[in-house]
Amino acid sequence: MKNILKILLVLLLVSCESELEITAPSELNTTGFWTSEEGAKSAHTGLYGSFRGSMTNFWLLGEIRSDMWGGQTFESPSNLPLIESNITVSTAPFGGWAGIYSKIHQLNDFIANVAGVTFSNQAHKEHMLGQAYGLRAFYYYTLLKTWGAVPISTASLKDIDPASLSKPRSSEQEVMDFIKSDLEISLEHFGSDASFWNGKRIYWSKAATLTLKGDVYIWSGNLLGGGAADFNEAKSALSQIASMGVSLEPDFASLWSTENEENKEFIFAVDYQQDQATNYFSLLTGRTTEIHPQFDQDANPMNTFITNGANRYGPSEKTLQLIDDPLDTRKDATFIQLYVDDNQGEGYSNYNAEKYFGAVINKFVGSVDGSVRIADNDIPVYRYADVLLLLAQAKNLLNEDPSTEINLIRERAYGSNYDASIHGYINGSKAQNANAILDERYKEFIAEGKRWWDLRRAGDQYVFDNNQYLDQSQQYMLVLPITLDMIGRNPMLEQTKGYPQ
Repeated sequence: MKNILKILLVLLLVSCESELEITAPSELNTTGFWTSEEGAKSAHTGLYGSFRGSMTNFWLLGEIRSDMWGGQTFESPSNLPLIESNITVSTAPFGGWAGIYSKIHQLNDFIANVAGVTFSNQAHKEHMLGQAYGLRAFYYYTLLKTWGAVPISTASLKDIDPASLSKPRSSEQEVMDFIKSDLEISLEHFGSDASFWNGKRIYWSKAATLTLKGDVYIWSGNLLGGGAADFNEAKSALSQIASMGVSLEPDFASLWSTENEENKEFIFAVDYQQDQATNYFSLLTGRTTEIHPQFDQDANPMNTFITNGANRYGPSEKTLQLIDDPLDTRKDATFIQLYVDDNQGEGYSNYNAEKYFGAVINKFVGSVDGSVRIADNDIPVYRYADVLLLLAQAKNLLNEDPSTEINLIRERAYGSNYDASIHGYINGSKAQNANAILDERYKEFIAEGKRWWDLRRAGDQYVFDNNQYLDQSQQYMLVLPITLDMIGRNPMLEQTKGYPQ
């Protein structure tokens, strides 16, 4: 019982959401928790519970500031200041670095301690360490994309001296170098093992590390001056993934079925289950009072639709117009568009602004248990479509033809309606290719937390060209400020450059 209480105390400390804020050292080593393989595997499971706890923030950070949202909702919209980039030092969102450092310290502790644990199968230990370094790289990459310069901490809980927790922000290049180092260490631990832990895509893997590496090196090459060397690294990493048991699902709509969560397209997904944890897509559905009187785009009455949650985020008109192609299966598979009438039984095969009432998310509509809808879809962080379009981006940046990858996505999207002479993409100029890739990613990844990062990774001008709330005079706002409270608790922190002090 004493050991259990000590472990619970440590987990409480790990859950702290303040920046770099651990108030006591870990006692895991002295309890004997880290002396057994079973203890290490229990801690390994905890890493994914912590990751899942950050998914709402990951979604908001990766998408909500883009041009994708801000449209009509049934109820009062959420996060309008973020959607409109109405951000100041006094209103800085995501205080305490969005709680990411508590997850990093948990990983630091795992990495430091698992190294000393004897496993009956050394390959299991190596795989788990490959996962841990990959996850840590993902966290730091999220920090870098969000705030630019951030502190770097590699200390495990047992080594942390509370007096040393105040750290200055390392430069963007230093953080990027650290991320790249973690990616290589992750790959070293995976070695030739491209398996998925326990055969499940809800754990990090070598394929996930390689996908993240491609993502990271495109960002580094395009935004931090790495150039062709980084683009070639990205292309090399992304080109390896097809041989690792991943592929496009034939039917886009089938990706969002709770019965098909073990599909081969998902590379890394976050697990949600009834009575365990539900996802945040209930915020993109709605209530009976609003939904039941309406009709869907095919003139079907919505009065039998089982509702769940609220309607706090509406797709922008730009989003609705971009996917307004009834032959593209992604249109209906992404949203159920609601209209105030059935158009005399004809429905609305194309978006009609005058009769449009709003939209319900259809990608993550969950499962139905009797009269209850449950938000239990697994949410993909990376899937193979991501790999293909990242590879297209790397190729284009290297002045190579990205049309093969673009057309693989389009062929799947149009299915039997695909006509290469109409829907096929032909290699164009570098700028034309870049915009085609961005548009394809836009349509493919709606509501998956990608669009803001896609615009940022493409280059600053793409943000200004596509976001009505930002212009070139506000370049500093591409990264977020930190709260005054964070600086008060860590006086070594300096405010993000450009924001008024």
